[in-house]
Amino acid sequence: MSASTSLTKPSVARNGTSRLAPKFEHVLTAEDDTFLWRIDDYPWANSLWNFHPEFEIHLIRKSSGTAYVGDYIGNFGPGDLTVVGSNLPHDWVSHIGKGDRIPERDLVVQFHPDKIREASRYLPEMKRLDTLLTVAQRGLRFSGTTARRATLLLERIGAVGGLERLIRFLRVLELLADSREYELLSSPDFSPNVDAATLNTMQRAILHIHGHFTEKIQLPDVASVVNMSTNTFSRFFIKNTGRSFTDYVVSLRIGRACKLLSESDETVTDICYEVGYTNLSNFNRAFLRHVGKTPSVYRKAARGKRVSPDS
Repeated sequence: MSASTSLTKPSVARNGTSRLAPKFEHVLTAEDDTFLWRIDDYPWANSLWNFHPEFEIHLIRKSSGTAYVGDYIGNFGPGDLTVVGSNLPHDWVSHIGKGDRIPERDLVVQFHPDKIREASRYLPEMKRLDTLLTVAQRGLRFSGTTARRATLLLERIGAVGGLERLIRFLRVLELLADSREYELLSSPDFSPNVDAATLNTMQRAILHIHGHFTEKIQLPDVASVVNMSTNTFSRFFIKNTGRSFTDYVVSLRIGRACKLLSESDETVTDICYEVGYTNLSNFNRAFLRHVGKTPSVYRKAARGKRVSPDS
């Protein structure tokens, strides 16, 4: 399997909106199952910056927003298919209003890689999955024909049980292992602290930022929320997100602006102020830098895609 070496990360925003304290996610697979298959609403209890030793195949069935995988931050939309390796922090955030819910947004498959590796000791055909398991430690986002075919296979797993369920799961892994249609996400040197205490601190900081990013939020304000000095929190934040606090807030504001531009009829000026900017010129420059288009051009392209018969 060869990989794209392009690690360009389209900036938008960051982590979860859950009010629950973050924790190590315990993936409970039935004794007679090799993997866990489920469909989740958004948000739900584990809609947060989390990690677990199990690999995760994550399909976005509807909605758009911002994906976080290790130190990768980028846009996602319907049909996005990502594989996340063991203990690699991840989150998919839809920028929705308070109290809003997106039914059945995600299809998730979780499995422990040791089961696959152990099986390959007795079933040599399974060894072809070794490369996939290794490369996916950085996170992989699949596209094109691979993503479309995998989506169909994943959706059909839920309708069956027993050996047929396992066969369909292995077909998905085989498809992904043989594909070159993917992008590596997290950078090779990303090494966050994935202990529960670190995630708890990150979640408290993120929740505060999400609650105040449209206001005049500053680094010392967030540092005080997590009982750190400004300098200590700045280093902590960069290590565990791969981004500075300022860049993170800008990305979050631009992510909200993208949603409003594509889904509302508000003027660009109104959106500018709604997402936390006090100067239209600054907003336009930040938007162009992060998205590569002006707000007006982005709105036109987003709406054109939405009405396209191929969308």
